[in-house]
Amino acid sequence: MWVEIICALAIYKLVRLFFYNDEFSDVETSDSTALFSVAHRLEKLHGGKAYVGLRIPDADTSSRQDIDLVLVTKEQVLVIGVMNLSGIVTVRSDGSWVCEGGKHHSTHTYPDPLAEVKKQASVLESYLEQRGVTLLEGNISCKVVIPNPNFRTMHSFPSEVITYEEWQHLKPVSRNILSGWVKGAFSTGKDTDDSSHQKLNFILGSAPVWDRVELKNSKIVLGEFLEFKGKEEDTLALRDIKRSKVDRISIQQTSMLGFAPTRLQVLYSYRDYRTEGSSGSETKEVTVRSSTEVVFQPRDSGKIKKFKLSSLLSVSLSA
Repeated sequence: MWVEIICALAIYKLVRLFFYNDEFSDVETSDSTALFSVAHRLEKLHGGKAYVGLRIPDADTSSRQDIDLVLVTKEQVLVIGVMNLSGIVTVRSDGSWVCEGGKHHSTHTYPDPLAEVKKQASVLESYLEQRGVTLLEGNISCKVVIPNPNFRTMHSFPSEVITYEEWQHLKPVSRNILSGWVKGAFSTGKDTDDSSHQKLNFILGSAPVWDRVELKNSKIVLGEFLEFKGKEEDTLALRDIKRSKVDRISIQQTSMLGFAPTRLQVLYSYRDYRTEGSSGSETKEVTVRSSTEVVFQPRDSGKIKKFKLSSLLSVSLSA
């Protein structure tokens, strides 16, 4: 009898681990994951570098301008808004989009996405000039990408809006050859010199970004890390993990199949302000209970989420 109970428990744990998505199937998770999926595909198409979830300082408003994605190639800087819309979209006379349907059969209105991206591009260009990079005329452009297969509309859009059908037709090309539809859709500028190109990548690589959590189900959430929650012993063990000190946290499980109280290894690397990113020279490790949680404020959401460490692969913190 005990053998059957133990086997049933093991099967339940495995099914839950690999197939149960519960709290992670919401829109904040799918939208953030879509950004990285689009970024990865554009890097394969162009051989450039994509920067996701930027928060660019806006001197005019003393606030930060959110930018979904910036792709940097030798030819141009491309500012991209990713609209992961599921449902029927109509366009109003003022340019705003209304999306009806989707998973929850709700209605949402979005300000003109292309106008929003153009505003973001203007803020980005000013930020780059303040940091010593002036882009050549025609070397910055804007696109809106709709990667969701459940997107439906009867409207026609300007060429800067890449619908799902058009997105599907993009094909990988060699790094230095942009031809056909890909060239017409994404390549408009002149080559930049190597020093300016390197400086541009350094600036965007060190620009403010959203924090992110990576889940075991391959989904990603952008937002702001707030704190750890759990037993006092565990939160004390994690007290040194602060964004001023740490840039990345990795989580590893230390027990198998849930037969023993699960403990997690939390590995974290110290931020190195002398170079871009972490030097990787100093990594520390603590062990905490699997019930310990990360309290996180997802981007564009009024709800605070709590993620169990046992459901995460990593947490990345912005400086």
